[in-house]
Amino acid sequence: MSSIQEEIFQCVQSGDLEALKQLLEGVEESQESLELKLFARRDEVGRNVLMIASMLGRSDTVRELVGHGAPVNEQTVRGYSALHLAACWGHEDTVRTLVELGADLQAQTFRGETPVDLSSIYSRTDCTERLILAEAKQDLMSYINRVKETIADSEKKLTKEEKNICAHVFSAKSDWIQNAKNPTVLDFTAQRQDFEEALQPVLNKLSALSAETPVEPTGKA
Repeated sequence: MSSIQEEIFQCVQSGDLEALKQLLEGVEESQESLELKLFARRDEVGRNVLMIASMLGRSDTVRELVGHGAPVNEQTVRGYSALHLAACWGHEDTVRTLVELGADLQAQTFRGETPVDLSSIYSRTDCTERLILAEAKQDLMSYINRVKETIADSEKKLTKEEKNICAHVFSAKSDWIQNAKNPTVLDFTAQRQDFEEALQPVLNKLSALSAETPVEPTGKA
């Protein structure tokens, strides 16, 4: 183990953010963190520095580590991620930070528990609400992307007006997701319903055209 790994580990454990920043800034730009494995040091139960920072609720440290290449979705042998630990210890701000940084909401422990499962088990209500909201946002974004891919694959079958309708709906939903102030789970559900209703005629048309397309024979009789 390198001394830099140990120093980073000690800074995170002690909460010395300034010393951590100096250490990370001192690493030459040509030496990538993945090559140096700066964040490879683990404690006796297999937690890396990001997991420890998350467990302790040190959101600024979490941002600093991820900003310098710490993998946000690494898991212990038993499947615990940084988000699992922040959730079960009740650190809502750290949960929010990890979600913003791309933490996997569906990562599972060896018992099949997701972060929201753990926050519920340990009665971390604020974290549970934050994660449920994040899942609602993710579900809406995933659904929009699936529909967008479906329409893109069949774009030649649409009229100019239909293409304009799709572009407007996609743009409107993207703007809402980015700019909505304090949206609730119900807001995300309503936005999905509105999205479906707005594009239903186009999707119905594509579905009908797909059903009419003859299947190419796979071989000669």
